[in-house]
Amino acid sequence: MPRKTENTPLVDYSIRDLDPDTWKDFESFFSKYNGVQAGCWCMYYHREHVTPGKTIEEKTENNHREKEALVKSGKSRGVLIYAGNSLVGSCQYGTREELPRPDHGRVYKTLERVAGGSPLWRITCFFVDRDYRRRGVASILLRETLSRIKEGGGGTVEAYPVTHWNAYSVWFGSLPMYQQVGFEVVAKLGRSNVLVRRYV
Repeated sequence: MPRKTENTPLVDYSIRDLDPDTWKDFESFFSKYNGVQAGCWCMYYHREHVTPGKTIEEKTENNHREKEALVKSGKSRGVLIYAGNSLVGSCQYGTREELPRPDHGRVYKTLERVAGGSPLWRITCFFVDRDYRRRGVASILLRETLSRIKEGGGGTVEAYPVTHWNAYSVWFGSLPMYQQVGFEVVAKLGRSNVLVRRYV
């Protein structure tokens, strides 16, 4: 696939959900980048603790295998965006129970819980093919994800964007992207991330 250097918005695209039917597309996409972010396979937030395995190779394989099992059992949600027949981006989301990792964060544990028994949803991970970055792909994925959360019953939605543009924006998204669709900053999470929330 030729490398795209222009930053024109992506307008010709289609959206699908991550599920057993699209697993092979997701698997090929992430394999192209060695599982993304040190072989994570978007498993970090599914776990309460560290990835099992002694080496990076073992951890990557464990992540790959467990991600496939979760997807095929309907326990890992995601929105996928295609340009033609090529998968070029993904966004992971889910309920608090499906993505429990933030609850164990040192700062997060000190914050006030979501009140009123409202369901809590999390948007945790974005990944966009390097040839399609800075073309609005993550923003499209965010809007589509919010639509799916609303269709799933809605509630409070939280995410953890970076506060300045660097490589980590590839995984978490940028703060302005969230603010443009109504998210508000709730708290700082360390030196470069913030907790944002909105209701849908």
